[in-house]
Amino acid sequence: MHGPEFLKYTKNHEWVDLDGTKARIGITDHAQEALGDIVFVELPEMDSELQAEDVLGVVESVKSASDIYVPLSGTVIAVNQEVSDEPELINQDAYEAWLVELEISDPDEVSGLMDLDAYEAWCAEEN
Repeated sequence: MHGPEFLKYTKNHEWVDLDGTKARIGITDHAQEALGDIVFVELPEMDSELQAEDVLGVVESVKSASDIYVPLSGTVIAVNQEVSDEPELINQDAYEAWLVELEISDPDEVSGLMDLDAYEAWCAEEN
């Protein structure tokens, strides 16, 4: 398993790229490998208000469909239309194929995210 060290991670296999009060969110390489060939992505509307642990969207593969959970509360300020149009981009590079960007409403929630070492340990425990 691999992932950029500067990202934060969740137990639901999402990654978070923080830039001040903005958070770009995607699914991890571990998640896309488990899903297999991704064929559809459903993402929220712009300006949606989301609370941490709400369903952010759905990723469907040839094997199954999985909910994606929002790791931080906030407002959707960008949606990656390219990934909606070409969901296979997630399989090509899960860390480039971000899904949404949020304006974070509760910066204290960031402390609940994991660094790469903690995420890798979590994944090892899961298996």
